[in-house]
Amino acid sequence: MDDARRTVEAVWRIEGLRIVASVARMTGDLGLAEDVAQDAVLEALGSWPDAGIPDNPGAWLTSVAKRRAIDAWRRRERRDERYAAIAHTLDEAADDEWELIDDDVLRLVFTACHPALSRESQVALTLRVVAGLSTDEIARMLLTGVPTVQARITRAKKTLAAARVPYEPPDPAEWRARLGAVLGVVYLVFTEGYAATGGTRWVRPDLADEALRLGRIVVGLLPHEPEALALVSLMEFQRSRFAARETPDGEPVLLADQDRRRWDHGQIARAGRMLARSDAAAAARGTGRGAYALQAAIAQCHAVAASVDETDWARIALLYDVLSRVAPGPVVELNRAVAVSMSQGPEHALPILDRLEEAGALRGSHLLPSVRGELLARLGRVDEARSELRTAAALTGNSSQRDVLLRKADRLVNTGPTAANPSP
Repeated sequence: MDDARRTVEAVWRIEGLRIVASVARMTGDLGLAEDVAQDAVLEALGSWPDAGIPDNPGAWLTSVAKRRAIDAWRRRERRDERYAAIAHTLDEAADDEWELIDDDVLRLVFTACHPALSRESQVALTLRVVAGLSTDEIARMLLTGVPTVQARITRAKKTLAAARVPYEPPDPAEWRARLGAVLGVVYLVFTEGYAATGGTRWVRPDLADEALRLGRIVVGLLPHEPEALALVSLMEFQRSRFAARETPDGEPVLLADQDRRRWDHGQIARAGRMLARSDAAAAARGTGRGAYALQAAIAQCHAVAASVDETDWARIALLYDVLSRVAPGPVVELNRAVAVSMSQGPEHALPILDRLEEAGALRGSHLLPSVRGELLARLGRVDEARSELRTAAALTGNSSQRDVLLRKADRLVNTGPTAANPSP
């Protein structure tokens, strides 16, 4: 029983997206696809302990999910031409032929980013379906409430079903119309992989790698699109550091403490070439760097520096100045404050944090008090710093991040201003 359960859990963790995507493409109903996929998992838990684990567990689950979909149509008395066509294609064997994942996952991403949905609904639906994040995790990532996220996802599914939106990539002429939304949600998926908002692990390489794979596919579709190239560059730069961002036990390692020899320097070089391609494509269009290109340039500054102290913080602060005008937002301002603190001193960055607090955009997030705690510690204001770090620890949903913040708070002593140790 235990072996079967572990196998089911492992297959679902790795293949769950493929199964949902494959069934959604066939049925045109995302909600139904999710439901029958879960039914297939329950059936596997009930049958595999006695019948044995099939040779192709992922295909077995997909086949069962498809048949469950047909059963649902029967119950709904929806024996139309779509039912007949799909039923005809099904092989009765459990070892169903596997579908190409790239096409199916792209169908989900492009469908979730359909113009019929609001931007907020596009983001929430993609994070739920493609990234598999819980509504709690999505709410923390988007700095909003769980009921709001749940409502957006439900509304998005109903809108797609009512509009009979096909689960397939749009015509090439429509790609650019959806590109901004697609790139945005792909990067949000990567961001959750880079620094998980919940759970016990600080990084989730599976999510980051899936986002990077999707970004590369988009570049293959639009090889001269500056921001698509820039996003892949940005993700490559950030992914190059993963081996050094955690201990073998999964504990976060702060940037100043990371062994930069463990960074993937081949990936860094590849990211640099991709950023150069993005710059060349933008120049050919007569445009400047977009938001992803500016972030990639910032990531490049970190990637090529020999240490935190040798990082070109003045250039990073300048790039954040430009980014705050191109794509303004509270997280950009927060990162700009960190860069200003490193280039000019923490006393110059605190007013930026004060303005953010007054605006209330990061209320309920651990980000603002964690940065404020770092800056106050560097100024020797230990009691205030300890209070901010503990507040941040109480707000984070990630247990590893919480432990890091509490350890920082406990280690603070009244010894005057300290050196910086930026976040991992």
